[in-house]
Amino acid sequence: QVQLVESGGGLVQPGGSLRLSCAASGLTLDYYAIGWFRQAPGKEREGVACIRPSDSKTHYADSVKDRFTISRDTGKKSAYLQMNSLKPEDTAVYYCATIFVPGVPPPDLCETVVGGPGDVMDYWGKGTLVTVSS
Repeated sequence: QVQLVESGGGLVQPGGSLRLSCAASGLTLDYYAIGWFRQAPGKEREGVACIRPSDSKTHYADSVKDRFTISRDTGKKSAYLQMNSLKPEDTAVYYCATIFVPGVPPPDLCETVVGGPGDVMDYWGKGTLVTVSS
């Protein structure tokens, strides 16, 4: 049974940092791309960041570029989202999700993942709330 469990959310002041973790079980992350998504109250879910299997190339939404960093540790079956310079508009429930990628990843894999609400993803965690407020 596949499970993704996010942790690390909480309340942080504007300009602060948080590190989200996504612990995976029931699958081998080596063959999965990992995406982080978020959903703010009253808004649609949006892609935030993605990391490819094999070469670990990354892609980010414009709104978080240069502030957020996605990473993975396949040995620990975990993925991370380091969030710096947080803004009130980053307030949302953050989800990690995976998509199975057999063979060579398509060149635009992560652009596709981040560019949509995550309909292409196979598995989802239940989310962790991030609140950015003074």
